[in-house]
Amino acid sequence: MVEKIRPYWPADVPANFTYLQGEKPLFAYLEQHGNERPNDTAYIFYGQEVTWGQLLDYVNRLAGYLHKKGVKKGSCIALYLQNCPQYIIAHFAIQKLGGTVVPLNPMFKENELAYYFEEAPIEGIIAGAEIYPLVKKAMEKSRHLSFIVTANYQDFLPDQPEWKFPEELLVPKQHLTETDDFTTILQTENPYEHTEQVDLWNDIGLMVFTSGTTGRPKGAMLTYGNALFKSASAAHSNVMKEDEILLASAPLCHIAGMLMGLNSTVYSGRPCVLFTRFDPLATVDAIEKYRVSYWYSIAPMNWAILQIPGIAQRDLSSLTTNLATSFGVQVTQELSDKWKAVTKGCPLYEASYGLSETHTCDTFMPKDKVKFGSCGIPTFDTEIRILHIETGKEVAAGEQGEIVVKNPGVFKGYLNRPEATAETLRDGWVHTGDIGRLDEDGYLYFMGRVKEMIKSSGYSIFPEDVEALLNLHPAIRQSAVIGVPDPVKGEVVKAFVVLQDSNKEGLTPDAIISWAKENMAAYKYPRYVEFIDQLPATSSGKVLRKLLKEE
Repeated sequence: MVEKIRPYWPADVPANFTYLQGEKPLFAYLEQHGNERPNDTAYIFYGQEVTWGQLLDYVNRLAGYLHKKGVKKGSCIALYLQNCPQYIIAHFAIQKLGGTVVPLNPMFKENELAYYFEEAPIEGIIAGAEIYPLVKKAMEKSRHLSFIVTANYQDFLPDQPEWKFPEELLVPKQHLTETDDFTTILQTENPYEHTEQVDLWNDIGLMVFTSGTTGRPKGAMLTYGNALFKSASAAHSNVMKEDEILLASAPLCHIAGMLMGLNSTVYSGRPCVLFTRFDPLATVDAIEKYRVSYWYSIAPMNWAILQIPGIAQRDLSSLTTNLATSFGVQVTQELSDKWKAVTKGCPLYEASYGLSETHTCDTFMPKDKVKFGSCGIPTFDTEIRILHIETGKEVAAGEQGEIVVKNPGVFKGYLNRPEATAETLRDGWVHTGDIGRLDEDGYLYFMGRVKEMIKSSGYSIFPEDVEALLNLHPAIRQSAVIGVPDPVKGEVVKAFVVLQDSNKEGLTPDAIISWAKENMAAYKYPRYVEFIDQLPATSSGKVLRKLLKEE
């Protein structure tokens, strides 16, 4: 595939790369940084610096605690946290023991957590103190966890934070008899020096819940090698330099945010400014103060910064690389030109195409040959083909079909779902369920989804998942959801609801929306609800969402 795109391969990107520290797990990269340059900065959290030496010590101490709790190779441990140093520490402490990290979005609510506790053999969870009550409620309905650790974000904040920290994430520290305190563990546990030897390309280091093309979320099993390869691919294709300063505000629980804000930092050894969430003014302040040079953003973030009064007078000239993902706001020539003017020269271009099953970033955009509207060209050791939807045969350049991907980032399969695995993963190729085309130069253009997945603000929403949660409402007999266009989020959820006969009086669509808001992640709950007497369905009972969308 590289031969097809050779004319557009950037001059400053080698055709192949050599791993910076060799072919080994990322937690071994962290160990090397910590041992060889312990005083260098790894992360900056609202002004609080954490060095590589401190980070390694914290990882070893938490690993000691986890080892005592029985965590070993293959153990599944969930992370239910906002972006914070504790997230990074926990991620690599689990992997140091050969365990499997299971990231859970901190926006998940009680019923969603209960579902994941049943789907995966999660042995323990490390949760933010502010959302621990949801864990406690979910446990009443589902699997019993063998241990729970709660983390308070203020434990890693400086006495005088550089920027305002989200107040709703700060909760008074309490002594909870049913959980262990993250910071107390770091203060009292002895460092665990042994590192579990893992099979890089077969042992599972990460399990990301995704629905693939259909159904409720399934656990996509990704190896330690998948993470290493994609981290290296992203760093080398985007020519990450030795003196880069990174900034991360995309969610670490999301595969793209994890790759850019966690794995790429540890792979490259570059310092990273970390925020729990995006804030336009704080981002500008951080770029100025720390001379940030490398940022992965979502296009609406760039747009928001451009709206700041007096932004032209701010100094964003340190930025040299800004990869962005088009969600709601598209990365266009116009937006890029405005960004380039404000930053005094930093181009803005599409980050990549990818999905959870491939550890994302299957393409990259050549900096010197940007094609707006495309996702760039296949990255190192990656093949992308376009197959005819009906015949399954490869189509010619310019023709649309299903995108299929093959590279060393491809997952091992879905946990306990052999049929779903066989449908998606065939002879090493991931059949994405996405529609796209390749032009004559090898650039990939994403056109839409074969199935009915909804994309809202960058999050994947699966109809069956939202419907299952809606149907927990005592007044709802049936529901079906579709995506409807939204000028900011790209798409939002609209629900069609069939009420129980005894609940047809007095209940309003707004009441259903309010209930859903309390019981679903913020990106997932329906923004529109329409009551309907009967859902269109086949003779076998399968709901025809297509007809609802057409109406």
